[in-house]
Amino acid sequence: MSITRLNPDDTASATLLQAARLQATLAMPFERSGRSLHSGRHATVRVCPAPADHGIVFRRRVKNACVIDVPALWQYRESQPLSSALRHEGILVRTIEHLMASLSALRIDNALIEIDADELPIFDGSATPWCEAIRAAGRSEQPYGCRLIRVLRAVSVTNGRRHLRIEPGVGLHLTGHIELAHIGPVDWSGAVTPETFEREIAPSRSFGRYMRAMGGRLFGYVTGRDFLQGVSPRSAALLVRDRVIGGMRVPGEPVRHRLLDLIGDLALTGHPVEGRVTAFHTGHELNHALVAALMRDPTAWELV
Repeated sequence: MSITRLNPDDTASATLLQAARLQATLAMPFERSGRSLHSGRHATVRVCPAPADHGIVFRRRVKNACVIDVPALWQYRESQPLSSALRHEGILVRTIEHLMASLSALRIDNALIEIDADELPIFDGSATPWCEAIRAAGRSEQPYGCRLIRVLRAVSVTNGRRHLRIEPGVGLHLTGHIELAHIGPVDWSGAVTPETFEREIAPSRSFGRYMRAMGGRLFGYVTGRDFLQGVSPRSAALLVRDRVIGGMRVPGEPVRHRLLDLIGDLALTGHPVEGRVTAFHTGHELNHALVAALMRDPTAWELV
């Protein structure tokens, strides 16, 4: 047997490493429960192994014990405030972005996600609880190659000062920028690997201005809408002028969380994405606009 050693810094070698990866699922199921961000209600999620080529699928049991499966694919995306959501056959599943990002970054391609409510738990506002659960469950490779989306030419979307662009590149590399009042510009740039995701991106929490978040929570309560009913300093990084209540967990936490959400939204392509992404003041709406623009242009990418 001969072993070819690949240099990760070499472009051809890195591409070969990506292409050679096998599909993977969880080694065993795991279950997590917690309060949801918008509804404020308790939800239990059970994430189970799934066969090769299954993809990520959410499952909800509704009236009369009916089971509805909602594939985690961009075609089923529904616009919802301050979250990513899917709807299929009338069934809604929302606030999926942190779990989707964790599964994608930790290279879990196939999973069945059973949920007893329409919204996933928010936990502390970060992806770390999901990463810890995935690591504890373990990763099991499957005897089928993992196909990835390789970007062939640049695709971009713009909305005012918000701009998002993806272009050819090796692996997934993100560059993010936002500018916040009282704080100024905040940037992060780097390759997304399981290690960098867990260390530098996953700990970042959903964020917002304290007064706006509390105002939104009051609005939801008064109007009876499921909006920010679970928001608090325990479930988000809330800003007061130039500081985060309790302090930032990682430097530039807000921009890192925008990139966390972006990774989760890119996962709705249904495959790992290989390309370089530049994000200026991006959010869920722009993320999904980029995914749709990319997927609707078959000349801009190939499945390899």
